[in-house]
Amino acid sequence: MGVALITPFKNDESIDYDALARLVELQIKSGTDYLVVCGTTAETPTLTELEKEDVTRFVVQSAVGRLPIVLGVGGNNTKEVVERLKTSDFKGIDAILSVTPYYNKPSQEGLYQHYAAIAKASPLPVILYNVPGRTGVNMAGETTLRLAKEFKNICAIKEASGNFTQIDEIIKNKPADFMVISGDDGITFPLITLGAKGVISVIGNAFPREFSRMVRLALQGDYFSARQIHHHFNELNQLLFVEGNPAGVKSMLAVMGFIDNKLRLPLVPNTIKTYEKIRIVLNELNIKC
Repeated sequence: MGVALITPFKNDESIDYDALARLVELQIKSGTDYLVVCGTTAETPTLTELEKEDVTRFVVQSAVGRLPIVLGVGGNNTKEVVERLKTSDFKGIDAILSVTPYYNKPSQEGLYQHYAAIAKASPLPVILYNVPGRTGVNMAGETTLRLAKEFKNICAIKEASGNFTQIDEIIKNKPADFMVISGDDGITFPLITLGAKGVISVIGNAFPREFSRMVRLALQGDYFSARQIHHHFNELNQLLFVEGNPAGVKSMLAVMGFIDNKLRLPLVPNTIKTYEKIRIVLNELNIKC
């Protein structure tokens, strides 16, 4: 289980580095296998370039080699992404996660050429990220397989299309060392039964010990025990995204006392109604962190 770290903010919208340090320590002590920095869940579009660099440096220094770090490096301007890959200092970073271009809505050939340019420029392994619900474009299974077979440093895909037929096609036909990673907490268990190798998780911010245990049990073939934990989290997983990510997980972390419930516009916190539902479910679950 990798965890897509949130960016905690203070009430004045500055980054709360004390809270971020606590969250990193929680992940390290609770069984998380790697951290994803400056991904979607981090509200990265609302961070300045300097803030992105500072957050990345802070997490790398806080983890101090105790966990691998994956850094989000993507965009809808291929030339700009390639230039960043060629010129950035990736000390302490183990791989990059690169989302499909958003807004442009490129063709499948355009997606292939975009990632081919990234693979040729990247000094690190590349994890593809397909999340059509956010980007407006789906990367077809055929395109993913083409990239996986042609570029050895493209090592995995975070699949968040929710299309089981497409994901199963990738798992069936992929190179042996190419990993398919769930990009959706709610379907992680069934995807592992199909052959996925884990998850880049949102809910893992709040429940790293419990959710990583579910992932490990499923990977070990103990589907009965893993399914029990999967069902345990069903209602929370639904509440997680009912008003957008990371509003849901920030509400959870605020209820648990880890952070202030603050987001940057255009994102806003959950409504009181949803916040109270989350609080009630958390109390009913009585999960100890």
